[in-house]
Amino acid sequence: MRYVTFEVSSPVGPIERVGVLGASGSVIDVNLAARQYYADHVGRRRGTAIADALVPADLIALLANLEVGQDALHRVLDDLPIEVGRTDEQGGTLVHALDSVRLLAPLPRPASIRDCSAYEQHVAAASRGSVPKRWYDFPTYYKGNPFAVLGPDTVVPVPDDSEKCDFELEYAAVIGRSGRDLSPEQALDHIAGYLIFNDVSVRDVQFREMSVGLGPAKSKDFDGSNLFGPALVTPDEWDPHVHHTMQAFVDDEEWSSGSTTTIHFPVEEIVAHISQRETLRVGDVIGTGTVGGGCGLELGKYPPRGSRVELRIEGLGSLANTWGAAPGER
Repeated sequence: MRYVTFEVSSPVGPIERVGVLGASGSVIDVNLAARQYYADHVGRRRGTAIADALVPADLIALLANLEVGQDALHRVLDDLPIEVGRTDEQGGTLVHALDSVRLLAPLPRPASIRDCSAYEQHVAAASRGSVPKRWYDFPTYYKGNPFAVLGPDTVVPVPDDSEKCDFELEYAAVIGRSGRDLSPEQALDHIAGYLIFNDVSVRDVQFREMSVGLGPAKSKDFDGSNLFGPALVTPDEWDPHVHHTMQAFVDDEEWSSGSTTTIHFPVEEIVAHISQRETLRVGDVIGTGTVGGGCGLELGKYPPRGSRVELRIEGLGSLANTWGAAPGER
């Protein structure tokens, strides 16, 4: 299944909805579809209450319902004719054409963001060939700002004084079941799915702040610095342990190409390590790190302002954004 969060117009302004991608370029509003399904069985008022509890219009809340919510959603989808433009009795659209809605980040407000550095080639290139010996002992990571998230087809607010605003080609795991002190085998059962993660990094700032032995901080911590999309793909549809091509394009020119299988720490080891003595919660986003060659720092060049940066990961889709000026700048 491929979950999305999308925006539609309403008389009171834009509203966020949760959907799944259907066949032929459609987006199914899962909450409205559930309301219709249960209304047909127990009446409108009670059906709405049941649907809002089991299949809410918030992805983190839906994931937190675990198997109860998933079973309900599967019943709803199995019963729903996938017809673009289909509406409920009150005129709400159950099935949208994909090009008629605006996709947001699948998790616009994640519970937390952690980002690892699990690809040896990237670490070697970033450290000029000298990988710290301790790096091989356990996955290292930093914590990002969960309020600094943007989705597909948005403008990245590149700081006005930066000439080295970089992309990072990554995928992330999203936690779908709370837990702590997990083994790697247990960790896989706590992952709800995977999405593309562009960890925007201002290298001008990063070089300066990390010279003091702390960070990254402001180099990766500004509004719009975490790009997620286009969908949260469930583990039954995407397996990180098999080869998937990872590519980055700038203005349609390929800059980077790598593979998911070049990771040094498998995703289950990453999640298990982070869970030690610390509870993972539904909606936590855990980036696995930049694939080798997957950023401008390694290539010796950076996307210019106004360029279109697109990350593609086989099976996860495409995430494209424009490198632009920050609000109020330029």
